[in-house]
Amino acid sequence: MKNDYQSVLNSLKSKIEVIIGKYEQVISDNQRLSQQLEICKEELIISKDKIKEQEEKLNRLQLAEAFTHSSGDAKEARDKIGRIVKEIDKCIALLND
Repeated sequence: MKNDYQSVLNSLKSKIEVIIGKYEQVISDNQRLSQQLEICKEELIISKDKIKEQEEKLNRLQLAEAFTHSSGDAKEARDKIGRIVKEIDKCIALLND
């Protein structure tokens, strides 16, 4: 009878040790994944900033190109300038809110 209890206890002890090991592994994985997530968030912010810079550069280049074309493209240049002015007005309105 004592051997039965002892074997049950030993079995239970080994199962608990396995569970504790798995728990510690999950905690470790969670910490590693949290660190990776933070790195990815930082990289995303950097990428978004680069995209914004490139979009602004593209807009400036398109505007410069519009001015260098012939007078037939003057309407297109005025339209682009109008869109840029509207965008600036929106930004100013957002800053004033």
